[in-house]
Amino acid sequence: MSDVAIIGCRSYDSAECRASLEEAVSNTGGIDFIKKGTRVVIKTNLVAGIKPEKAATTHPAMLCALVDMIAEKGADVVVGDSPGGIYNSVYVNRIYSIAGVREVEKHGARLNQNFSQSAASFPGARVAKSFFYTSYLDDADCIIDFCKLKSHGMMGMSAGAKNMFGVVPGIIKPEYHYKYPNPKDFAGMIIDLNDYFKPVLTICDAVEGMEGNGPTAGTPRHIGAVIASRSQHKLDLLCAKLIGFEKEDILTLQEAYERGYIPEKCEMLDIYGDYKSFIIPDYKIVTSNRSLLFKSNSKTVLGKLTGRVVARALKSEPTLKKSECVGCGECFRVCPAKAIIMVNKKPVIDRSKCIACFCCQEFCPKGAMKVKRTLIARVLGGVSK
Repeated sequence: MSDVAIIGCRSYDSAECRASLEEAVSNTGGIDFIKKGTRVVIKTNLVAGIKPEKAATTHPAMLCALVDMIAEKGADVVVGDSPGGIYNSVYVNRIYSIAGVREVEKHGARLNQNFSQSAASFPGARVAKSFFYTSYLDDADCIIDFCKLKSHGMMGMSAGAKNMFGVVPGIIKPEYHYKYPNPKDFAGMIIDLNDYFKPVLTICDAVEGMEGNGPTAGTPRHIGAVIASRSQHKLDLLCAKLIGFEKEDILTLQEAYERGYIPEKCEMLDIYGDYKSFIIPDYKIVTSNRSLLFKSNSKTVLGKLTGRVVARALKSEPTLKKSECVGCGECFRVCPAKAIIMVNKKPVIDRSKCIACFCCQEFCPKGAMKVKRTLIARVLGGVSK
């Protein structure tokens, strides 16, 4: 059994999706743990009301292929997620329709219709010792994490581990950004959620990824692969490599490494498939606010001050492109720090309150909020990033 499997998949043709999924999953342990009557939840990515061709959500063709594989074993399959916004029947069912995932119902799965919330106590967590989550997960015998490979304004990359933030009810998500404004703490919280729910299998739809202004307003980029692993963190380490990141670039990977879940380098994984043929050297990535954590190793006052100055000089922040803004006010409503006011139907950000959580950028329906990097950061990291 390999740590991770990566298999070519050129399109969302149903037969090709099924064949690629079967090969990827079979080489990472298979799904023989699923028996007749097993209650399986497929935790997909339905971040917002976006059509599948925009590459922001897990493609329905991939979900249907996986549902077929599971349903053939006689399992009870539920597909669900909590996108950003109000977690209720009207809103989420609208997302189901726009994202095209109602197709799974034709293949033997049910879409989650339980919109209650539960409270968890997790004393063993490093960060999130208590949190709220979507109650439908309580009925699962096992959870399969089916993510999408995307750039991400705050975290740099969204894939397996980040997808599990979707267990938090949509309306509460901004509160967690405010509760954990330090990116390292936020990453730790995400790993805690993964530790609590323990998905038994993680699959990544990387046929069409998203680059640029992700995770919702970027541009589709063809990668042509399906990736699977029993470890969402090992899967993420490979995903990062494909789009130009190393462990040091992604805070969730740093946290996973500190907990002993991944090796230091992608090259140290046992990978089934020719992953090097899928690497995209010019993938348009977003440099995340890991720069906030840039520190001098010096223990002197001058050394610590230097670390803070450099952190500020490299800090990314959300910025409005006025020509693309329609004045809907969604950024104003979603901002957990209340750092945005509307002036003449345009958002204005109070930088003294902004915690750089990038909720405004993530949930802007027109993609008018962009990730702005400082001149120093662009010079040091390359203008293409």
